Amino acid sequence: MSNIHKLADVQSLSVGDGTNIWQFCVVFKDAVIGENCNICANVIIENFVTVGDRVTVKSGVQLWDGLCVEDDVFIGPNVTFTNDLTPRSKTHKKFLNTTLRRGCSIGANVTIITGLVIGEYAMIGAGSVVTKSVGNSELWYGNPAQHRGYITKDGVVLDMDYKNKEGVKLEV
Repeated sequence: MSNIHKLADVQSLSVGDGTNIWQFCVVFKDAVIGENCNICANVIIENFVTVGDRVTVKSGVQLWDGLCVEDDVFIGPNVTFTNDLTPRSKTHKKFLNTTLRRGCSIGANVTIITGLVIGEYAMIGAGSVVTKSVGNSELWYGNPAQHRGYITKDGVVLDMDYKNKEGVKLEV
């Protein structure tokens, strides 16, 4: 059973067991939210959005149509997603899809341009503007965000020249 705060407006019937949706959230009727998620206060989730299991969405985030969030993703406060490269008022068109792969983490106040893929267990540093897709286990930050190193599944940051004990450069 999910826990939906009485001051949230949740139209979707597709909210998984154990998910918490806090006050002042709006969840459109066709949104799909997995199990054991934490959707913090002041979050909007549009119709054509899928959120996997064990996802955390911090306050002040809007998940717009075309976003797919896989399992175990962390989305920090005030992260901004776009879904239209050429927006105009009152026009309706098919939006580009953006995918956040399993286990990735998006820092506070990051902006992610539409049509990108953020790889498994990747990390985007706070305040970054992401304009290119990010590979698995890559660490990106800056404006525009650039590939700065690697990060393990357990959150250990590695630099661009990560090598094993024998001195051989490793792909993470």
